[in-house]
Formats: sequence, structure tokens, C-alpha cells
Amino acid sequence: MRMDERKKRVLAAVVQDYILTGEPVGSRTIARRYNLGVSPATIRNEMADLEEMGLLEQPHTSAGRIPSDSGYRYYVDCLMAPEKLTPAEEEYVRRRYNQKMLEIEQVLEETARLLSEMTAYTAVALGPYQNNAVLEQVQVLPVYSTNKALLVAITSTGLVEHRLFVIPENVTPEDLSRISRVLNAKLQGLALEELRLEVLKDIYREVAEHRGLIKQVIDLLQQVLALESGEKVYLEGILNILSQPEFKNLEKVKDILAFLEREEALRRIFNAAPGSGLTVRIGQENKEEGIDKCSVVTISYAVEGRIRGKVGLLGPTRMHYSRAISVLQCVADSLSRALEQFYR
Repeated sequence: MRMDERKKRVLAAVVQDYILTGEPVGSRTIARRYNLGVSPATIRNEMADLEEMGLLEQPHTSAGRIPSDSGYRYYVDCLMAPEKLTPAEEEYVRRRYNQKMLEIEQVLEETARLLSEMTAYTAVALGPYQNNAVLEQVQVLPVYSTNKALLVAITSTGLVEHRLFVIPENVTPEDLSRISRVLNAKLQGLALEELRLEVLKDIYREVAEHRGLIKQVIDLLQQVLALESGEKVYLEGILNILSQPEFKNLEKVKDILAFLEREEALRRIFNAAPGSGLTVRIGQENKEEGIDKCSVVTISYAVEGRIRGKVGLLGPTRMHYSRAISVLQCVADSLSRALEQFYR
């Protein structure tokens, strides 16, 4: 799409003003705030042309104009100036990752919190990818004064998973300790596809008197290794959606909140663009039900040159794109460095 410079400046001004205020933008506002060197009447004509081109919309006959999804797309791809974080903000991100964090889960939870806090949007961290994960350690621990036990499984990627489950009354702490030793001896270093019948038969033979309990534990371990497509979802700032003026109407936000409850849908939308680069999807470019009025910005994080997962933001199409992108890039870089300790 080709546009002259004046139309580009008018479109950029409308997008920037609407991002700041959430109110439809009129020609007099543009003339007063953006010093384009032309009259309100000229700006009004340019805005009418931009509307004909599908880049602006007029929500009400007497109102000003707002960007369309196509208008935001043109702005992000062709007009947006990058926004650099301040040195203080960059230092703040570094400090957050300098905390002592012992598990990958802690790092990713902190990442989602940090992104949500710095942008006031809903933040998602995915991963790490577990396709090649193997079991490193298994413990079955008694939960005293109950008829339950806690399964703790640690994978090669540093993921620590806990599962609470009911055990028969006649199972003692010593039995659980013995089961843990057998499981570690037989399963350590195995991936999901290697949990074959022969391995399971070996385990059943060694602890034949607890065959039902072993089956429970194996089923839980398979769930841990599968992890529904191999990625865990860390979500923060769900209620940030409610602070956006375009979502004050609860009917409008209900579909978005329903979408955020569906982990598989979150994985699909945040993985919709393959590859390692930054991706911005605006409005109806998002094919999942409930978020056609939202924008999703994602970026991959990597360790030792290998992509491990993605982090991203979900907000209104009236998103402050330049800041969102700068925050994501800074956080993804720091996240990649923070994860190196888990892959040595």
C-alpha cells in the first residue's frame, strides 16, 4: 500500500493519540497536538481518504476516527518508531533475574509477572519445550496424617512437577521409599516413548505387592512427560484486561476471559507463528474465538542457540506496541541468560 508522507503522518498521529486516550480522534485534535503544518480541514480530508483506504474507521457519525486493524498493521510495519527502555528499567529487569531461583518454573513465573507489571497487559510464558525431556529423578513421599502421597518428578530441562494422589492404607513410608529407589533405578534417563512394556514389567516384578500403586505412579509420570504438547503455560495479569476502557462492558470481556482459561488455546495462539523472531498479530489476525478485538505480541527465548519457548503479551488492539515490543525484547534476552544455569 503506497501513501504520501502527509497521509502517513496523519495516520501515525491518529494511532498514537488513540493509543494514549482510547477516544476517537478528530481533525482539530490532530492539528492542535501534532504540529503537522496544515489546517484541520486538510487533516479532515486526509482522514476521510484514510478511511476509504480501510486504515481508519468512524465508530459514530459525529465522532472522530479510530484505527482499523489494517491501520494498526500499517503503523506497526511501516511507521512505528522503536521505543528504548530507560537505563533504570533495564537495570530493574536485570535485578529481577538476579534473584536466587532454583527451578525453571520459578524463572518463568517471574517472567510472566514482570511482563505483566511493566506493560499492564496480560502476560504469557510458554515452555520450555519438553519434546526431548527425560526423567532425572523421581520421589514418592508420604503426606503424614493422610492417606495420600506426593509424587515429585524432575526432568532433564529442570522442570519440577508435583502430583498428589491417594494410596492404600497398608502402604508405609518405607514402602514408598523402596518404590522411589526402584523407579529411579529403572526410569532415570528415559523419555516418554521409552517407557515401554518391558521396563514396566521389570518394575512390577520388583514391587509386585504394590502393582496398583505403581500403575498410578507410572500414569502420573507419563502425564508429566507429555505435558500436553510439551509446554507449560504461565499466565499473569488476567484482570489487566478489565482496566482497558474498551473492555469495561463485561459482555465484551467475557469471551476473552473464557479464552484465557483454555491452556491449549493459549498454546495455539502463542505458537501460531513458527520461528524465532518477534511476531505481532492484530485483531482478526488472531483466529482463536474470543480475541478478535485483541493483539498478541510474542518473541522466542533461546539457550545456547536453541529455541526453548516463547513469551508474549495479550492486550487490546489499542496496544502501546512500541513499548510492548521493547519490554518483550529486553525480558526475553534476560530470560535466556537466566536459564543458562539449568542447561549446563
